[in-house]
Amino acid sequence: MSKVTDLYGSMVFNEHVMRERLPKATYKQLMKTIKEGAPLDEDVANVVAHAMKEWAIEKGATHYTHWFQPLTGITSEKHDSFIDPTDDGLTIMTFSGKELIQGEPDASSFPSGGLRATFEARGYTAWDPTSYAFIKDEVLCIPTAFCSYTGEALDKKTPLLRSMKAIETQGRRVLDLFGDDSSDRVTTTLGAEQEYFLISEKDYEQRLDIMLTGRTLFGYPPVKGQELEEHYFGAIRPTVNEFMKELDDELWALGISAKTKHNEVAPAQHELAPIFAETNRAVDENLLTMEKMRLLASHYGLVCLQHEKPFESINGSGKHNNWSISAGGRNLLDPGDNPMENLRFLVFLTGVIEAVDEYQELLRMSAASAGNDHRLGANEAPPAIVSMFLGDELGAIVDALIDDHDYTSAERVSMDLGVDVLPNFIKDNTDRNRTSPFAFTGNKFEFRMPGSAQNLSDVNMVLNTAMAKSLKEFADQMEGLSGDEFEAAAIDYIKRTLRDHERIIFNGDGYSEEWEYEAARRGLANHRTTADALPCLVDQKSIDLFCEFGVLTEDEIRSRYEVKLEKYNKILNIEIRAMKRLVRRDYLPAINRYAAKLANGITAIKNVLPEGDTSFMKDKLEKLVAGAAEINRQLEKLHELHRASLEIKDQQKRADMNAHEIIPVMEALRAAVDAMEIIVERDAWPVPTYNEILFYA
Repeated sequence: MSKVTDLYGSMVFNEHVMRERLPKATYKQLMKTIKEGAPLDEDVANVVAHAMKEWAIEKGATHYTHWFQPLTGITSEKHDSFIDPTDDGLTIMTFSGKELIQGEPDASSFPSGGLRATFEARGYTAWDPTSYAFIKDEVLCIPTAFCSYTGEALDKKTPLLRSMKAIETQGRRVLDLFGDDSSDRVTTTLGAEQEYFLISEKDYEQRLDIMLTGRTLFGYPPVKGQELEEHYFGAIRPTVNEFMKELDDELWALGISAKTKHNEVAPAQHELAPIFAETNRAVDENLLTMEKMRLLASHYGLVCLQHEKPFESINGSGKHNNWSISAGGRNLLDPGDNPMENLRFLVFLTGVIEAVDEYQELLRMSAASAGNDHRLGANEAPPAIVSMFLGDELGAIVDALIDDHDYTSAERVSMDLGVDVLPNFIKDNTDRNRTSPFAFTGNKFEFRMPGSAQNLSDVNMVLNTAMAKSLKEFADQMEGLSGDEFEAAAIDYIKRTLRDHERIIFNGDGYSEEWEYEAARRGLANHRTTADALPCLVDQKSIDLFCEFGVLTEDEIRSRYEVKLEKYNKILNIEIRAMKRLVRRDYLPAINRYAAKLANGITAIKNVLPEGDTSFMKDKLEKLVAGAAEINRQLEKLHELHRASLEIKDQQKRADMNAHEIIPVMEALRAAVDAMEIIVERDAWPVPTYNEILFYA
């Protein structure tokens, strides 16, 4: 047995370990809970907890924690030891079913959007048995949901699990219509491609802007960027390669199927992609991956940056959300090998098209963040306009359905799209479109809007719920039909629905200016900033959607809207404060010192060589003085706007001001400072530049 196969999953209380360590009856009951959502008896939980504790101690664990996802977007944990002191001064190691199933963290210390007041501190964490427990740093980590004392969801996981239940229920109804009466669960799957940057610790420590905000607030474009295109898939730096090898080992031990690693497009940028997994587990595993990246980088004198746009003028980092629907190992977005599978595929495909069009604004909202605003639409990522790419083959089939005409593929596969004759068609006969936000890639959709720092729970909650709505509408209309009558009605439904939602399909260049105008003509939304994107979350249409399927209550929706607004405004506040401090204490003093040095140099030369030509030095001095004056003007302007924004109590109005008034001034201030970087001599500039940060040895 190889080292990898020995290592893989060794720190996970997975199904293999459960089967080995649990009594047969307990194992069956737990599997019923995991697979079918059946309630878990406390006696069963006690047996599971004992086995889990014994296994964890054997692996070196001394503590346990309920590992959860508050509305901060990251994970949280509080460690409790297994020790239970005895009367004789010794201790035993204990862990009960009650401790496994439920914890009680302080709910008032996490964002709640008004659901919890400071004096209403009680909250609960509840074990999620569908995501395996694991050991991290000698701590048994138990994935949990997080809710308030009164039952409102205070986390990212709970609504995701609810949305998975919604799509399972409606997907099962649709499969039943196709005569599939199996007990197979309908699940969504996710493969999250994680992009990130690695920079030197010594450079990081000299860049207060990166330390405080995750991105460079100032920085002139490097002499060499990504224009030679030699970094993408290029040879990996030895130090980075060592980091990647340790990362692989750590992830494999946690049962995370890290599959692909490579250099990304931008210098110092990289990517890791796993094999897909059920969505809930995939989200948990991605959050673990991000944490491990950040922690392990320091072993090699590196820092991992997961901000969506750490460096202006070069590509930012995304997290492509590869999403599909499965039942019993069958991918429902795979065209299949026979006509009826094709019809089933077309029903599910149509459902996706309808869901994305109907809830395009919610999808845009789900990927909205202060960091991602710098990335979307920057000729490196999809635009802020949601559209779908189907490719030539599938696009032509959809066109034929919409226009009600026969179709013949390039391989001369004839399809008259009638009821009785619905032949097989090619699964993946198309190019890829990197400019599309939501692209079909053969048997899944790749949603490219999410940013690298994002918890993907929100994105997939929206996708799942919107798709559940589409499937429900189909099932409601087809209920009671069978045979030829069902096939005819299904084809008719597909055609009508595609005609109603064809505007969302666009196979062209999403980066082009022409598409922006065309999208507007089609009536597609274009929310360029987070401030513009967030209000749709509390539109009645969105509230109705989430409430219909029990994914979020209206109070939970409004709380999340408030949390997202507040986070956006807090991030902008931090960035503004950091920018003002850096300019006042670092950049302006450095520019002024160099200007004074240059002026003294001119005077000294003139004293020795009165006729000497110092015009070029004077010209440089004038640029420095004028540049410093412009920096000061923009700084004062930013300061006044910042003060005014802090007086605004309404978070949406403050966000609007940040997005549309303050950020343009921040950009002007940055431009003024960056213009000085190439004038001031290297030793006088107070921070490492892009040239130094991105092109380390």
